[in-house]
Amino acid sequence: MFKAAPDWTIEILSPAQSQNRVTRNIVHCLNHGCQLGWLLDPEDETVLAYPPGKLPEFFEDPADLLPVPDFAKDLKLTLEELFNFLRF
Repeated sequence: MFKAAPDWTIEILSPAQSQNRVTRNIVHCLNHGCQLGWLLDPEDETVLAYPPGKLPEFFEDPADLLPVPDFAKDLKLTLEELFNFLRF
């Protein structure tokens, strides 16, 4: 069991998973110091980004630039690039 939250949590929703359960994992990490959470839905190629202390942001346009934590601020990644990586 881990005793520290990750700096960045990324969850990929599978057809067998409950979105609420996966979201609960993200919220748990955010409540314990995580800088950002992503929930990826491969079926419709969307991302919900969860910044701490703010409402989630929804990304659905392939050209959308995804938010990243401060430690990865030089990373520029669009939604389309992310899902292209996942196809391999």
